[in-house]
Amino acid sequence: MRVMIWVDAEGISGVTSWEQVLAGRSRYDEGRRLMTQEVNAAVRGAKLAGADEIVVVDSHGAGGDHSFRNLIPELLEPGAEYVLGAPWTTYTRPLENGCDGAIFLGFHAKAGTPDGILSHTVSESWLNFFVNGEAVGEIAICAAICGHFGVPVWLVTGDAATCRETQATLGEGVKTVCVKEGLTRFSGRCLAPQEAWRKIEMAVAEVVQYPPKVSPYQPATPTTLRVEWTAPEHVRGYLHAGVQQVDERTVEVTAENFYAAWRTLWRR
Repeated sequence: MRVMIWVDAEGISGVTSWEQVLAGRSRYDEGRRLMTQEVNAAVRGAKLAGADEIVVVDSHGAGGDHSFRNLIPELLEPGAEYVLGAPWTTYTRPLENGCDGAIFLGFHAKAGTPDGILSHTVSESWLNFFVNGEAVGEIAICAAICGHFGVPVWLVTGDAATCRETQATLGEGVKTVCVKEGLTRFSGRCLAPQEAWRKIEMAVAEVVQYPPKVSPYQPATPTTLRVEWTAPEHVRGYLHAGVQQVDERTVEVTAENFYAAWRTLWRR
């Protein structure tokens, strides 16, 4: 059994502020520790269920040298391999090699979700992101990349809005673990971290031992992606071959499938 775990920061229990997830901010070290411990819980669960290979990808862009290097190496649980420093959505080797299932840990709701703690899509400059005309977030983006290689998403953890979005986007068969409830975008009712770790460990063990009967998420083809930014200046970095500018704040890409369209749009 091969498992790939993608971890973000905003959906970790106890995290409710940008100060905890952006490098150099006053509480960033606290956020790193909480993120690392949730990863350890997930790895323990996968090991408990007998996973043969566990690959964890740090998927949080904290800024500067800490982007995709948030996990604290000396505190990590043995028995897994950890990918640090690979730009978001670019590391796909486990998917290419025949991963059995994916787990999304610490994910957050899409931009504009009022009860989604630190809700956004890709960055604060992205106002909306659409796949074939439907507004989606990072859950859909990462799931579609997994789906391109035939890998289903088994489990997503985060706040209540994240869990709601997961099942609306990927289907009710995908298991979720709610570790906090958003009161506003910057406040939440959170489980104690130790309780969140226990729930995550148990849930990961369950889905690895008894994988849910879910299909890989694959948007209809050909696939059209559209990004609407908050201001015109953000468009400039995306005006390259294959990208069409729709208006002063919007670009669009159409390709034979999601992955081809995403690679055209997101050149990292």
